[in-house]
Amino acid sequence: MQKYQKRLVFSVLMSFFMCASAFAQYVWLDEKGIKQFSDIPPPKSVPNNRILKSPGKISQDAPPADSAAPAADADQAARPVTTASRNEDFNKRRAEQAAKDQKAAEEKRVASEKSKNCERARSYQRSLESGARIATADSNGERSYLSDDQRAKEVAETRRAVADCN
Repeated sequence: MQKYQKRLVFSVLMSFFMCASAFAQYVWLDEKGIKQFSDIPPPKSVPNNRILKSPGKISQDAPPADSAAPAADADQAARPVTTASRNEDFNKRRAEQAAKDQKAAEEKRVASEKSKNCERARSYQRSLESGARIATADSNGERSYLSDDQRAKEVAETRRAVADCN
């Protein structure tokens, strides 16, 4: 009988030690925010604030609030990665890119118009400074020529416009 009691005690002790190793569980959030469960420690690339449970450490449902991870990252980690959330992220990135492209096209158009206006101003300045007679049409459609005072005013205004181009 003694022999069976020893085997029983031995079996109970062995099962206790085996069960103790089953409690050595690790839980951490990977880079996508998905919970990972394992009986081996997480990779070295996982920061300590993303490890939720380890032997000897109190279990947590989420990373500590005072961690260095931004709030947006915590929100991202809290929600599961689904096809809908991936589509939402994709559409958001696509809309941002479209806005950037539209802004770049608008800036290019404005720069092109400014370049054309500057070239026109330089051409007009050359005409004014050449000394040739410059004719204008009045409201009745009659042709009149610039006087010396009018020419001086036009030269001053054109120089200011050309100076803004540089």
